[in-house]
Amino acid sequence: MRVVPSSLMRSVIAAWACGLCACSPDRSAVHATGTAAPVSTQHYGAAFSSAPSVDFADMLAHAATKPEHPVQVEGMVRHSCTRRGCWLELATAMDEAAPGCRVVLKDHAFFVPLDSAGSHARVEGVVDVNVVPPAMVAHMESEGGHFANKNADGSALELRIVASAVDLRRL
Repeated sequence: MRVVPSSLMRSVIAAWACGLCACSPDRSAVHATGTAAPVSTQHYGAAFSSAPSVDFADMLAHAATKPEHPVQVEGMVRHSCTRRGCWLELATAMDEAAPGCRVVLKDHAFFVPLDSAGSHARVEGVVDVNVVPPAMVAHMESEGGHFANKNADGSALELRIVASAVDLRRL
């Protein structure tokens, strides 16, 4: 019978326990060993380009003067498609009253995880104003979507980002 050194056994147990712990808001988790581990970021879509970063809250506040070129913004994923991962709702905070917009994934060329809500996201894409037909509003609401500017006929006017790249970081 081979004897395993106790220091090795403690390391194995600590590594196993680290897989069970949740990440704290400061973007690190304190593990059984007392060390902090970085939260991983997952990338979806094309590589980020040199598109300029813009303040997301400022962009939402001045939607009438939307940028005519691709931009990068950061925010919280308040909702996401729970069927295919083909859209997400990016917001300045998780609160339903916080400003936000829909992010659709360009040409359905990539998808995000179905459980993306609650993540922090960096998105690159083109900002667009879109009239969503009533059938699509109903479809997206059935997937967990929310429309703040819904019209009497069931359609909705929304500011959206057509994303070519998304980074998600679980908090």
